[in-house]
Amino acid sequence: MGKVFDFHLLLVLLLTALHSLQLSGASLSRQSKAKNGVVSMELWCVAKNNAEDAALQTALDWACGPGGVDCGPIQQGGPCYDASDVQSTASFAFNSYYLKNGMTDDACNFDNTAALTSLNPSHDKCKFPSSLAVSNGSLASPSTEVGLGPSENLSGCNSVSFQWFWPLFMSTTLLFFFTTYLL
Repeated sequence: MGKVFDFHLLLVLLLTALHSLQLSGASLSRQSKAKNGVVSMELWCVAKNNAEDAALQTALDWACGPGGVDCGPIQQGGPCYDASDVQSTASFAFNSYYLKNGMTDDACNFDNTAALTSLNPSHDKCKFPSSLAVSNGSLASPSTEVGLGPSENLSGCNSVSFQWFWPLFMSTTLLFFFTTYLL
């Protein structure tokens, strides 16, 4: 009876490991593209969730004024207009500024009210262009290269866990159960 239970447990663990491997491949293909051995990932500059509305409004006013961003899409009648959601409105302006100004860390700061993310903030008819759609300040071909390094943006942790941690964890667990219970 113990061997039947162990076999079923082993089967469940094996299926979970295979499912984790499938998810890791799917998440990588959706978020990034490789070219000549360099992985490019779509990035957007968005307002931080914990930023104060007043600080966001000040940064939004600057981006649409002295910052030189085309804020037409977030004006009344535009596809991204939402007077009740300053975070979404500021995110569109921040992202536009980031794309227009070289996609540097400084271009996505806005007095520490903005951060980079790999999660697409587009919603309904409001489409946010990504870093892959910009080259030399104009919409074009993929150009952003992303490597592993220090960052405050932890939104990619989930994909990293699916790519490395879970497959490694599941294969180690399977090996342990196989050697312990079946041999």
